[in-house]
This record gives sequence, C-alpha cells and structure tokens, in this order.
Amino acid sequence: MDLEEAKELKERCTQCAAVSWGVTDEGKYYCTSCHNVTERSKEVVDTAAIPNTKIQAISRGLKRKRKLEKGWDWYVCEGFQLILCQQVEALKTLGVGPELKNDVLHSFWKRYLQKSKQAYCKNPIRTRRRKTTALEDTPSHSDWDSEPELISDFICSSFAESEAESQPDLHTQKPFPIIKAPNSGIAYTCSGSLDGVEYSQRKEKGIVKMTVPRTLAFCYLSLLWQREAITLSDLLRFVEEGHIPYINTFEHFPEEMKLYGRDKLIFAIESWPIYEDIYKNTIELATFLDLPRFPDITKDCYLHPDILCMKYLMEVNLPDEMHNLTCQVVKMTGIGEADFLTFDPIAKKAKTVKYDVQAIAIIIVVLKLLFLLNDNLEWSLSDIAEKYNEKNKKDKPWFDFRKWYQVMKKSIDEKKQKWEEARAKYLWKSEKPLYLSSYNRPVVYKRREVVVNLQKQFSTLIDSTPVAEKQNPSSFQFNWTEENPNRTCFHGHSLQGILKKKGQSLTTMNSLYWLSTQKFCKSHCKHVTTYEESYFSQSYQFVISLFSFLLRIKTSSLHEEVSLIEKRIFKAKYNQSKKKPSKKKIRKVK
Repeated sequence: MDLEEAKELKERCTQCAAVSWGVTDEGKYYCTSCHNVTERSKEVVDTAAIPNTKIQAISRGLKRKRKLEKGWDWYVCEGFQLILCQQVEALKTLGVGPELKNDVLHSFWKRYLQKSKQAYCKNPIRTRRRKTTALEDTPSHSDWDSEPELISDFICSSFAESEAESQPDLHTQKPFPIIKAPNSGIAYTCSGSLDGVEYSQRKEKGIVKMTVPRTLAFCYLSLLWQREAITLSDLLRFVEEGHIPYINTFEHFPEEMKLYGRDKLIFAIESWPIYEDIYKNTIELATFLDLPRFPDITKDCYLHPDILCMKYLMEVNLPDEMHNLTCQVVKMTGIGEADFLTFDPIAKKAKTVKYDVQAIAIIIVVLKLLFLLNDNLEWSLSDIAEKYNEKNKKDKPWFDFRKWYQVMKKSIDEKKQKWEEARAKYLWKSEKPLYLSSYNRPVVYKRREVVVNLQKQFSTLIDSTPVAEKQNPSSFQFNWTEENPNRTCFHGHSLQGILKKKGQSLTTMNSLYWLSTQKFCKSHCKHVTTYEESYFSQSYQFVISLFSFLLRIKTSSLHEEVSLIEKRIFKAKYNQSKKKPSKKKIRKVK
C-alpha cells in the first residue's frame, strides 16, 4: 500500500530502529527496511477500498460490542422493583408464604407507582418530561400517551400480571427518544438509567422518593399485613447476616442494565440499616399510600406481647415463671388490646407499635418489680437463692440473679465480639464496580482488578483460614439447653425465693419501685425522655445494654419504651406529680 498512509506512525522499529512504515492489506503496520510486522493496525474509514473481508468482520463485531455496552433503556423505579423481587424471594426461602409476593407486595408497589405518578396513571412523570425535553429520533415515534413496558416487568413476571395486555412487547418495542438531562447538553452522560439525573434532582412536595432503605420498609409493611412471625429487628438482623439482599443489590441486575454516574448515589449503600430509620420510613410509606387499617393483632398472633414476651424470655435465659407476670403487666396496661396493637395509617396520628421493643420493655419492668435493680436488693436475693440451692440440690433450684448475670455477661461479650469482628471484616466494595461515566470505566475496572489481585496475594502469604460458612437463619440468637454443662439454663428455675403468698395470690417480696423517668419531655421535643447511664444502677445498665444489643437498637430507645410502660402502670403517681399546689392570691387592702 501507499507509504503516505503510514507517515502518521513516528515510532522506531524494534528490530532495526528505522522510522519507515507501510500498511499491509490487513491494515497492520510493517517496517519497509526489515519487513517486521507490528501488532498495531491502522483505523480504516472506507472498508470498500480493501478487498479483504477480515476487516469487515471485525467492524461488525465492534458494532455488536458497542450495542451491548449501551444496554437496555431502563428507569430507576425498575431498579427498585428488581431489589424488591430479590428481597421477597429471600423472605420466601425463610418460610414466608408466596401470597406475600403475589398479593400484598405487588399491590403495595403498584399503589406506590401510581401515587408517585411513575406508572399506572394517564400522564406519568417521565412521559411529561419526555414531551418537553425529548429529541425525537424518528418522526413516526411521537405518541407517548400510552405507557411503555418496564424492563423489570419482563424480568419479574409476577409483578406484571395486571395491565400487561395493554403494554407493547419488549422485543418489538420502538426505541425511546434521547432525553436530555437538566442543565446538561449531553444525553445519558450522568447515569445509566434514563431518569437517573432527574430522579436524584426531583423534589416534589408530598412525594416519598424511593430509596434502598425504603425497600426494607416495603417488606416490613407486607410482613405486618400478613402478620408473619418476623419482627422488624429480625428483618434487619437477617439483612446483616446476608440472608436478605440489601448491600450491593445492583450486582444481581441483568448485564444489559448499565449503572454509572447518578445511579451510584441511588443504588449504592455503604451502611447498615438502622431500626429507627426503617420504622419511620414504614409509617411514612403507609401514610403516603393511604393504606387502610391493617388486620387485627389478636392473642393468637405472633406479634402479640404475650407471645413475644415468652420468646424473649427464652432468648435471654430467664425463668419460665416470669411469663405469668409479663401477662399481668400486659393486662394491667391494656397494651394487649387489638385496637392498641393494630396499625392504622389513616388514623390522625399514624403510629405502629414497636412490637419487639415493647415486649422487651415489659420484661425489664418485671425484672424491676422482682429485683428492683438498684445494685443492692438483687444481690441480697442472690445470696438467699445461693444458700438454698446448696442445701437443697435435689429440689427445683431458685433463680439466682448473680449467677444469671455472670452467664449472660460472658455469652453476650462473646457474641458482641464476633459481631464487631464481622462488621470490621465486611467488604463494602462490590464485585461489579460502579463508575461515574463511561470514560472512567476502564480506570475503575483496572483498580478493582488490582485490588482483587492484591487480596489474593496477601491471603496466600498469611495463609488465612477459610471463611466460615453462613449460618442458617434463626429467630433465636442464643441456644440454651439443659444438656450443656458449660452454660447454665435457667428456664426451669423457680421464683419461690422472690415471691410470697398473700391470700390466694402471689406478690413480690420487694415492695419498692423506682421510675426510670420522673418527668417526660414536652410534646414539641423529638424524644420522650433522655438516657444518661451515669444516673442509673449498674444492674439496670447491664439489662438495658443486653436487650438493646439483642434487638440492635439504641439503649435510649429501649429506656424510652420502658418509661412509657411504667407511665401506664403508675398513672396515679404521674398524675400526682403533674398537679402543682395553687397559690392563693391575697388582695391587699389599703
């Protein structure tokens, strides 16, 4: 070929160091001095001038690759729909019924898309934006009154059972117009999704934007509607243990759904879900969706405090006889009534009960009624129980608070250490890296490759032990059995040394009680009460920290719930403290 075409290459030949290049019929550079052929090739604009068919085949392959790189046209709501699909499938493996997905979650999600005006309405948000900002690719594709089919409807067929007949087929669907991002002259440069930039900038009053934490709120709403045997703390613990997808859920998206730019801010999560945040999101979502009153929480329901109290008494290795006392507290306070327990989003003050936190608070109140927890009485009663158990080894042992404290302290410290180590070792980086734009993609993937190679090299150098297999999910974190000699089981122990007969009923030997909160904050405060550890006894601090770790909540939240239970029990005492002596006005007589 003509040597003029090879003048743009100024490098020296590796064989003879000459700068004299030509181009072969295959488009590769060769040295005219020593006829050395390099691997570099010249970009050919007009392939018709070259009779060889190899270049044409390569050109077609590159086009197919570019088409795959572009991927499908998809919306942000479809990404969240796929996450919900993953989470509900994980819940089904945990034993939840299939109607949770097909009936409850499907209707909730459809209602959300309709309320947020993203789908199932005459004029969706993306359709309105498209009419004003779209650049038409073809003049025939101008009718946007009918809603296009969502990609995730094709992937998750169960979410597309309704209104699927009016949707055009995915494979025969016409191409979408190119949407320009606001304040940007280049289309699709800031997100892989069609509306990623617009979604991140959207701030409409009264609209609850979907986020990854709110997918858990959707799941909990569905579980609450079905009255499943999973509390909110259990749900978040299953997420942390890896049984329910939450971190890096976008890794399971189809390869054709490209994520970059603003999609990273929307779908990438690098923190564990917090109980209070998910609880608030649950109420916010239910109010936004205008959901009706949920099915009643009755006595035979798992979420009833009588059943949950029994579950947590077993969890923390307390005597079974305490269950009678917890049931009395539930009856006395009226928190076991269906009207109190049932969630009603349409009510004036929409507020769902923290079922697990409430049950734990009842147990703490019973412990205070029995042992006072003032760093004095509980140890005196422990001395009496210890002496009795030494003398009467064949009889049913009395409950020893000191021994229970020692067993639980050791167990909870071991559990907490493993939990902290697991959190510290957790790898937040995803196997599928996210990049800000297509220009940064090679750099991001190269960095990820280097990190993976370094991890492999260090793991071989230190000869690391294999990672332990993921444990099967369980509602209980502790397992107490009579057969285990290393850990004493207190389930069958008696409260005889703590209770005394008064007529035909049993009462506590302890006649004293101290309130966790003397005065509640005003209504305009964000919290009901405050919790300062230094103001309380060591026993109370241990009990609060034990149960708060069990639920993965803040100690202040549990202390607040205990104070609210006490307020219901000791109404007269709180009402008496509110009454202030009235000052009589004395009229001066001149």
